[in-house]
Amino acid sequence: MSELRRRPLPHDFHPPVASFSVVSDDVQDGARLKEDQVYAAGNVSPHLRWADFPAGTKSFAVTCFDPDAPTGSGFWHWVLFDIPASVTELPAGAGSGEMAGLPAGAVHARNDYGTRDFGGAAPPPGDGPHRYVFTVYAVDTERLGPDENASPAFVGFQLRFHAIGRAHVMSEWETPAES
Repeated sequence: MSELRRRPLPHDFHPPVASFSVVSDDVQDGARLKEDQVYAAGNVSPHLRWADFPAGTKSFAVTCFDPDAPTGSGFWHWVLFDIPASVTELPAGAGSGEMAGLPAGAVHARNDYGTRDFGGAAPPPGDGPHRYVFTVYAVDTERLGPDENASPAFVGFQLRFHAIGRAHVMSEWETPAES
């Protein structure tokens, strides 16, 4: 458990930026994820709402990252960008299924499942608790640059140079050991 807690978050490698607030009806900071956000259960992207972002914000990006995945590089569950600056809330399901509520112009890059949507939590059975970091980035440009074929790493590279603010909420999920 202590080894998991020491693994860095994705934005630990980015320059400091302004912080702002993000809240969710589905993800509570420090709490267990709801089954709706688990791959084998609901696999529904969570509701997110943000406020108090920096002046000069021209768009937003949203990611979900599991730093505790046994890959050596973590696991990207959601990579969404080019969300218009006028949008400050995503309803549950905006990034999954029929993507109801996904803002026009928003772009899904492929996640580490290889799909262009939200892919829920799915740690290996008995691997202990994994953290799921839902981050909203305030971006200084309307179009980040990559297209839907971009890797999460390339989107992260662009965010490193264009994020002017960042907010996150983090929950956990643990798949019980098989008996």
